[in-house]
Amino acid sequence: MAVTVESKEGESTRRRPDVPQILEAVGVLSAAGTLALGYLGTIPDHPHFEIGREVFGNIPASLQLLFYVGLAGFLWLTFHLFAQRAGSWLQGRPEKRLGMWRRRLERLSEGLRMKTLMRDPRAGLMHSMIYYGFIVLFLGTVTLEIDHLLPSNLKFLQGSVYLGYSAILDLAALVFLGGLAWAFVGRYVIPSWRIRSKTKPEDALILGTLALIGVTGLLTEAARISLAGTPEHEVWSFVGYPLSMLFEQSSASGWHRFFWVTHSVAFIAFLVILPVTKLRHMITSPANLFLSARERPKGAMREMPNLLEVDDIDTIGASVAADLTWKQIFDTDACTICGRCTSVCPANITGKPLDPREMVLKSGEVAAATAGVAPPVSTTAVLEAVGTLFDRIHPDEVFACTSCKACDEICPVDIEILDRILDMRRYLTLMESEFPSELGKAFVAMENQSNPWGLSQQARADWTRELDFEIPVFGENGKTTADYLWFVGCAGSFDDRATATSVALARLLRKAGIDFAILGTRELCNGDPARRSGNEFVFQQLALQNIETFEEIGVRKVITQCAHCFNTIGNEYPQFGGDYEVVHHSQLLAELLNQGRLDQPRKHNGAVKKIAYHDACYLGRHNDVYLAPRQVVGAGHEVVEMPRHGTRSLCCGAGGARFWMEEQTGKKVNIERAEEALATEADEIAIACPFCFVMLDDGVKELGRDDVPVRDIAMILAESLDEAAEED
Repeated sequence: MAVTVESKEGESTRRRPDVPQILEAVGVLSAAGTLALGYLGTIPDHPHFEIGREVFGNIPASLQLLFYVGLAGFLWLTFHLFAQRAGSWLQGRPEKRLGMWRRRLERLSEGLRMKTLMRDPRAGLMHSMIYYGFIVLFLGTVTLEIDHLLPSNLKFLQGSVYLGYSAILDLAALVFLGGLAWAFVGRYVIPSWRIRSKTKPEDALILGTLALIGVTGLLTEAARISLAGTPEHEVWSFVGYPLSMLFEQSSASGWHRFFWVTHSVAFIAFLVILPVTKLRHMITSPANLFLSARERPKGAMREMPNLLEVDDIDTIGASVAADLTWKQIFDTDACTICGRCTSVCPANITGKPLDPREMVLKSGEVAAATAGVAPPVSTTAVLEAVGTLFDRIHPDEVFACTSCKACDEICPVDIEILDRILDMRRYLTLMESEFPSELGKAFVAMENQSNPWGLSQQARADWTRELDFEIPVFGENGKTTADYLWFVGCAGSFDDRATATSVALARLLRKAGIDFAILGTRELCNGDPARRSGNEFVFQQLALQNIETFEEIGVRKVITQCAHCFNTIGNEYPQFGGDYEVVHHSQLLAELLNQGRLDQPRKHNGAVKKIAYHDACYLGRHNDVYLAPRQVVGAGHEVVEMPRHGTRSLCCGAGGARFWMEEQTGKKVNIERAEEALATEADEIAIACPFCFVMLDDGVKELGRDDVPVRDIAMILAESLDEAAEED
């Protein structure tokens, strides 16, 4: 049961399991096992215990037979419907999601324990009540069936065990129904926008079915207790016992059978809606967490073949469902439709057309329509042509993304939203030449001048003239080796504000005795603006030339002051053979302070500045560097945090090549972030990325607050050390 798959890049891949056939086989085995259990249940005798209960008491043999046969049939149907959905997943391209088993099991454990949902305590607690309540009730039913199959001398649901069993199940039922009531109120009475906007009829069906399971379970128990004469020991069923007062013993038999049948039908209905509604995320979400670990660094885009050497590629990027990977399609079925991704998206927050949740659902609708299965969530949209992602997704949505990764970071089930957006950009840019017009100038500049500013390469090292010492350049004045290559970056070389960072960092590196050199005119753009805007070809041109230069001079360690250079050289150059130890200047400066190679700044004249630090997306969420820049800023100053910081920091608006595009819709992202920074009443705003520098500085000035400077952490540290030296 395996198929050989060949990717569209022409790369042969290993054989992978035929998941639909496996699920079909499991469905048959489950049905057969259920029928076997039904038969085995007729063999043991069923003694009466003073403190206990008779399984299937008051239930005729004909109903018992119908129950097992029906359960077997619908169990098979559940797996059959999941097998059909698996066919939709496998239409995608191959992607390796094997190995790293410890990480996978840890992530699966976190999902099964609801840990990933608890980032939002309200939603996490509500889901946990439903989930744990349901699991305990299900395990209680399994326990009852096991006891039912055991011979008389091995049965254990009697005496004190039975009393504890009864109390636990009643408690679980209360927790389960309490969670459902909470969910109902949160969706229909006082819903947030992100919940209300995606509420569909299937939500009522799901909540109603689950509630029916819980309520009829308690009523069945209550009628059974009444039928037994309300024995005193049943007081341990602290919900069922008082409910039993609702039924006269004379009529309890009929009520008991009615609720038992209704309870059984409700559970069978649950089996039917499980694979065909978004309730399927009970299965697919934990599975997605298990599959989330990957060898590719979190900050790296999906790898592409060398476009400068390969001539027979049919398509680049994603335009149809089959261009997505199987994992990206599986993501659409794992989505819980919670909308957390949308709630943190800087583009969506500021009125742009991008909605990360819709990107997932729309691509899922196209994949489902192509495979002939139901969409991820019920929809009124009708696709005129099956298989085209852009039938449902407009290019404006795709190019509104800042690639900040906030959507991926917040997702409780590890859906990879950014990858599909960037893959669609690749298609639009390279296959359709459909991209914002402003990017055209940046593309031409990167191709012709090797930097998106379009300035002469001869001016790359002009910023060094502001220094009173010489900056060593590889290949000049006999400089052939150095411990570090300092990759200054385009912004640090050409932008008037960012060159101030370069000057400050140069002074700090010299003060600490770091052996470094720069490339000067041989340094090219790292390629991030090209790759993030979909122009993989220009990115590879630049990256391969830089790698060739690095190898020629024997580079092994690289210092960057730009978060984008840091991410691209460290995480994406290895895709093309460029493996280097890359350190961001925030990390290096923090280490130098800790080692004493840079003095700890003293408070200037006893004054302490309050400085608000802005997390750069490509330093923080893409590379998990949060502490180092705060250590640098906090050396002599007080760091104050904005409401959105760390993993939940708001993007400055420059990422994903948005720095080179105009914001023509909604509020500017940098204004939103600048307002948040100013609201802290900080004396200064610190950044650790030149693009954040420009965006926040522009935002603060546009808001008329020239009194609050925006500076790089290197500038702040250098000034603090200079002030301390002057006082000495």
